[in-house]
Amino acid sequence: MARSDKRQMRLAAFLSGLGAHVQAWRHPASAPNSASSIATFIEAAQIAEAGKFDFGFIADSTFITKDSTPYFLSRLEPITALAAVAAATSRLGLAATMTTSFSEPFTTARQLASLDLISGGRAAWNAVTGALEGHARNHGGEKLYDHALRYRIADEYIQVVKGLWDSWEDDAFVRDKQSGHYADLNKMHTLNHKGEFFSVQGPLNIERSPQGRPVLFQAGASEAGRELAARQADAVFSGSVEDPVQAKAYYQDIKRRAVAHGRSAGDILIFPSITPVVGATEEDALRKHREVSELLDIDIAVKYLSRYFSFFDFSQFALDEPLPELGDIGKDSFKSTAEHYLRIAREQQLTLRQLALRAASPGLQFVGTAEQVADRLQALFEDQVVDGYILHSYLQPLGLREFVDQVVPILQDRGLVRREYEADTLRGNLGLGFPVNCHCSSEHH
Repeated sequence: MARSDKRQMRLAAFLSGLGAHVQAWRHPASAPNSASSIATFIEAAQIAEAGKFDFGFIADSTFITKDSTPYFLSRLEPITALAAVAAATSRLGLAATMTTSFSEPFTTARQLASLDLISGGRAAWNAVTGALEGHARNHGGEKLYDHALRYRIADEYIQVVKGLWDSWEDDAFVRDKQSGHYADLNKMHTLNHKGEFFSVQGPLNIERSPQGRPVLFQAGASEAGRELAARQADAVFSGSVEDPVQAKAYYQDIKRRAVAHGRSAGDILIFPSITPVVGATEEDALRKHREVSELLDIDIAVKYLSRYFSFFDFSQFALDEPLPELGDIGKDSFKSTAEHYLRIAREQQLTLRQLALRAASPGLQFVGTAEQVADRLQALFEDQVVDGYILHSYLQPLGLREFVDQVVPILQDRGLVRREYEADTLRGNLGLGFPVNCHCSSEHH
């Protein structure tokens, strides 16, 4: 397939072995402790950087039970892990998941600003609202706020964090030894926020990084999530592209909403998660996929599915009969994902076994030869269904290395992805504008 336009495809990678196949840790080629091994995170980050990826991403949650997916039971906290990754890389962006429901805006702003300064302007924040009641019980509460309220809180929380990131103008810290002038205090600004949910004085006690503010990601696909993303986010972690028509409608909707909020369509980037499996032949790729999928125990798959519904007890239903009508059981959990699984179960008359296996094991959309995978990535990108992809390796770090070694050169030859980084910061490499401090009188160049 020849290159047909000038947009640049963005690439990113999950840095731990989380999520692609929930039992992949059992495979001989897998790092079994990849969720808690900083060596695995660093190795994955360095592979991604060698492939000129835009960023590495760490998912996170603060609640487990005995029914949790095995690799959720011990996993590194994102900011701590990414500070170590920052020291072992030089250009790769570093995206951390942090909640807006169970933490303080000042603490989040300071942690992310510190990571941004440590990394030279490569930090990003995946702002999530939390979707499991256990989160609340680990943070002094009893019950998760309902979905709509969580998003109202998140909107104000993000506004506060952005305001704190603007506490100092870009050139405030002069540090002139001769004059003894350390900082221009006229360029320090106190937030004095008093809102519905938060009261935060400020200012933040850390200067701005070379990219101004960390890049902001959001992952909601519900109505409230889409609106929050369109107003606030620089990029969106979107859902599956298994149905390209539906995925394109989502893409267009997010861009339209962003424009309605006075932004340009290019100010917000759309990234679905994919799991490519690359083989010498299509049969070889299918074999690799099958080898990992066969490690999946059905009980583990059912428990994995239940997480999207706040650990609803699916074991009460027969494995090989269609699921009964379940109403709105996921409305205050992973709302859009829960609705997706209930909808396809209903429309396709899926049994519990079929639905659980589909949830816990990625499909075959990006399984094939390097050429086939590159063709599928290009087709979706050029049809403006996506702006880029986040790779969930089927085995970590093997799957990521196979993709970088075999698929990336094809995409580079087609002019779809970079051969060298364009900038030192994540914003620069994503092609996003510099966020001008609301207190500054002139733009940063």
